[in-house]
Amino acid sequence: MDWRKNEGYIITNQLTVGSTEFVLGVHESAPNQFVTWQCKDGKNYFWGHYYSDLLSAQKDFCSRALDEIKHLERMKKTKERKPER
Repeated sequence: MDWRKNEGYIITNQLTVGSTEFVLGVHESAPNQFVTWQCKDGKNYFWGHYYSDLLSAQKDFCSRALDEIKHLERMKKTKERKPER
């Protein structure tokens, strides 16, 4: 099995919401051992949030995905309200 890695972090979890992917990574020796990133194309990682404990990283991972879901719901409602021309 091929592991995805970025900056020494092994990607252990990923979740796609719409076209946006969020990942959680673990590093064996970094001071902030856990990270969440937004990711494009499975290799472009950005907006990293770094943590020293797994629970905080998991909370952030879920929160980022939920924020994206809420954003998509708002976009859908806005689109439904706009009259077609």
